[in-house]
Amino acid sequence: MSLEDYTRAGQIASIVRENTRKKNHVGRTLFEICNSIESEIESLGGHPAFPVNISLNEIAAHYTAEPNDQIVIKEDDVVKIDLGVHINGFIADTAVTISYDSRYDQLIKTAELSLSEATKIAKHNTKSSDLGKVIENTITNNGFKPIQNLSGHSLEQYIIHAGKSIPNIKTYGSSFSLSSNHAYAIEPFVTTKQGLGVVYEGKIKNIFSLISRKPAKNKDADEFISFLWNKFRTLPFALRWLVNEFEEPKARELLDYLLKKKNIRAYPILVEGNNQVVSQAEHTVFIAETSSHIITK
Repeated sequence: MSLEDYTRAGQIASIVRENTRKKNHVGRTLFEICNSIESEIESLGGHPAFPVNISLNEIAAHYTAEPNDQIVIKEDDVVKIDLGVHINGFIADTAVTISYDSRYDQLIKTAELSLSEATKIAKHNTKSSDLGKVIENTITNNGFKPIQNLSGHSLEQYIIHAGKSIPNIKTYGSSFSLSSNHAYAIEPFVTTKQGLGVVYEGKIKNIFSLISRKPAKNKDADEFISFLWNKFRTLPFALRWLVNEFEEPKARELLDYLLKKKNIRAYPILVEGNNQVVSQAEHTVFIAETSSHIITK
């Protein structure tokens, strides 16, 4: 477990997040924003741990720009930008919500406040259920709803979702405790009182990850599997990351083939159940024996 790599990844992620927060994105395309953030990560010596997620309004998560995506940010959009940086596979995961419409200020502040309250108590042996309770109480006390079926997660080398979930609501029954020498992403998602507080999978899927290197018994597909493994290991990737190496129709065909063969998985966009606006905030915390480090602060 490399605290040095986590710390460096966290420093880069926080610089890029804060630069992103300060920019005026109105009129910019999603393609331009994703590319510029990922290029900045590389320029600072990191690698994107997953494609930048840029999810607008009622889309809570898992949208990234399509190749040459021409969707443009508008004045009244609520823009969630979720970015990850890895150094040698050790991942810092962080997110910010941006809007230029004052109607959404409180929604955005509540996500940040619930994250702040949760990170204050995130230490060795803190129960995940206690984190969920603090997040839900902060959100509801401010007049909003948490998204109950989205959660934070444990991180491992080259694994973005490493099996443990940190809830954004009070949970009952068994609950795991945070362990020293492990990293966890804490990420509250907040919606309005009119929201369902649940997300559903949408039709769009443009983020993928390799889950099996089992031969697909097709020469092109097997070469594609090798390419994906050498380039991304088990980390998520985007279709737009492939089009420099493959013609776009060929890349889509290979992705479809490997989805059917279950060599890769797709991450559908996640949409608020009543199509209400969602905000998000996220930090990665590294837990030591006697202290904890918010590596993306």
